[in-house]
Amino acid sequence: MEENSEQRILVVDDEQSITDFVSFNLSKEGYKVDVAHDGNDAVEMATQAEYDLIILDVMLPGIDGYEVCRRIRAKSNVPVLFLSARDTELDKVVGLELGGDDYLAKPFGIRELLARVHALLRRAPQESESNAEGARILDVSGIHLDEAGHRATFDGKDIDLTPREFELLVTLMSHAGTVLGREQLLREARDWQYVVETKTVDTHIKRLRDKLSSVGLSPNVIETVRGYGYRFVQDFDNK
Repeated sequence: MEENSEQRILVVDDEQSITDFVSFNLSKEGYKVDVAHDGNDAVEMATQAEYDLIILDVMLPGIDGYEVCRRIRAKSNVPVLFLSARDTELDKVVGLELGGDDYLAKPFGIRELLARVHALLRRAPQESESNAEGARILDVSGIHLDEAGHRATFDGKDIDLTPREFELLVTLMSHAGTVLGREQLLREARDWQYVVETKTVDTHIKRLRDKLSSVGLSPNVIETVRGYGYRFVQDFDNK
């Protein structure tokens, strides 16, 4: 598929059969694929090259996938899709809190994997999106958000967001003043249709609040409405 020819994916798993299977199918879709089989190699490759997506196993020799993600997140907002045979809610929450964008349990079907890959890559910032039709410019409570440019700023400072965090912020800001339930957030945030657990929203909200705090905006600009969901405050006083 020619439209994917410039997109590069790093596949990290210690099982050769899995990396071969995933790489083969991604290559058929037109993606460029690199492979790592342990955590240390994954960190080195991710910091030395530009990737559009990292598919990351949790159980790895050397350092595990959670630690790999933590180290990558210190330097990059590249989308991370976790793969793991560990499928408990706690495992998923840990992966998302460390900066993962999605979590797929093993064994998985190739169609579901490809659907999640396509969804994450559609939300990653691309130069070709700079003139995206219908993209929004939003100014709410001091945040200036350019959807097409995939950029959000507060007080002149860039808010460093992953694709999932950015899309969540777009959805919250475009409905500022309105309470949004978790299911509605999953439904309206573009390409979140494969995120099935509503508690995933809570984890991403926590990370988004942390990012807002890092540029000097109070995390209270996103209110928790107990028993229902979240509301972005329309005219928030940050004093």
